[in-house]
Amino acid sequence: MMETLLITPAYAQTAAGAAVGLNDILIQYVAPFGLIFIIMYFLVLRPQTKKAKDHAELVKNVRRGDSIVTSGGLIGKVTKVIDDAEVEIEIAPNVRVRVARPMIADVRSKAEPVKEQA
Repeated sequence: MMETLLITPAYAQTAAGAAVGLNDILIQYVAPFGLIFIIMYFLVLRPQTKKAKDHAELVKNVRRGDSIVTSGGLIGKVTKVIDDAEVEIEIAPNVRVRVARPMIADVRSKAEPVKEQA
């Protein structure tokens, strides 16, 4: 008598309930991962890609006379564009350093276009 109180009888499932359909698996497992990926794309990947593209455009358009800030915190004026990879900046009177273009964090003020000498 005591044994029947502790053990509950197990009821068998019907044949239709036992079979798991492909749609159920898709809805339970694949759909949440798909939704997470879509949310991550719009909240993380897309803005990060846009910011990287804008920074690359900013760095590419640096020219002589621009006031820039490096990622190390130096503020200087571009005195010479050496090549596609480096620029020379003046951080104090007669103190010039070469900076790799990817290290440019911001362009504070754009200079007027350099006039061509005839």
